[in-house]
Amino acid sequence: MNATVLVVGGAGYIGSHMVKMLAQEGHTVVTLDNLSTGHRDAVVDGAFIEGDLLREADLDRVFSAQPIDVVMHFAAHCYVGESVQSPRKYYRNNVSGTLNLLNAMFDAGVSKFVFSSSCATYGVPMMDSMDESHPQRPVNPYGRTKLMVEQVLADYAHAYGLRSVSLRYFNAAGSDPEGALGERHDPETHLIPLVLREALRVKKGGDPAATALRVYGGDFDTPDGTCVRDYVHVHDLCRAHLIAIRRLLEGRVEGAEAYNLGIGRGFSVKEVINICRAITGIDIRYLIEGRRAGDPPRLVADATKAREVLGWMPEYVEIEKIIETAWRYMDRD
Repeated sequence: MNATVLVVGGAGYIGSHMVKMLAQEGHTVVTLDNLSTGHRDAVVDGAFIEGDLLREADLDRVFSAQPIDVVMHFAAHCYVGESVQSPRKYYRNNVSGTLNLLNAMFDAGVSKFVFSSSCATYGVPMMDSMDESHPQRPVNPYGRTKLMVEQVLADYAHAYGLRSVSLRYFNAAGSDPEGALGERHDPETHLIPLVLREALRVKKGGDPAATALRVYGGDFDTPDGTCVRDYVHVHDLCRAHLIAIRRLLEGRVEGAEAYNLGIGRGFSVKEVINICRAITGIDIRYLIEGRRAGDPPRLVADATKAREVLGWMPEYVEIEKIIETAWRYMDRD
């Protein structure tokens, strides 16, 4: 069942991978992106419209240009530390911008929505791995913006019949298995590309002792003192979105649904660095600095619901395989 899908934020990391996968599956894709953090050349298929969620005229232009069956929203600001320092920026884009998008959908008669949510809505874990029943008590503005949108989706479902699927990512990682797309954040804050950038620097002749790699926090209540995270491959994230679209198009979504996406196993910062050393064969060194504001010590998914209801199973269950795809992309020149 093919559809016309609007991918908001389709020039970004996950959005660009999604655009490529949607096109490969036969869907018609329209990308809306303001290119503030995305890249025009990352949109490899479909129509592209440069526009901003904060400009209602841009949204009117998109929805009047062609009928849209499903909207996918990847256009949030997503840096935890920045959200603590600049909450105004996050509430404006992530909450006000999403409200503009939902209202434009309502006016256009579009009632199917897939939301890129986050495990940051849970806050500090109360158990080793978190399922969807875990209390949502975010500890930073970024997580609060994602939770606010999930609450809006529930209210819009009740009042207006909006059907939505929120996918709570744990840590997105890896690159397009074919090597065409990858992470290109500026600034980069994700651990795996930061470690691999340091590997590239050393590979090109840089002094390992002059490391640019920083580890934030070495005194967490974890086995080695560094943060533990559950890494899920971007390809697997996109496959979950495809399943969500199918579920929406088949009319099997009632109200606002939410699912965790993760592999169910956590890796510490030091473990990731050691695995990157093994994969690249490079002496990667680092400096430990103070914790970042708003960073929980451990975030690991219980994705049982996604397996049982959506039938989603991650293909990349070994972090070595995830990192290998990222290294292949970064070391391609």
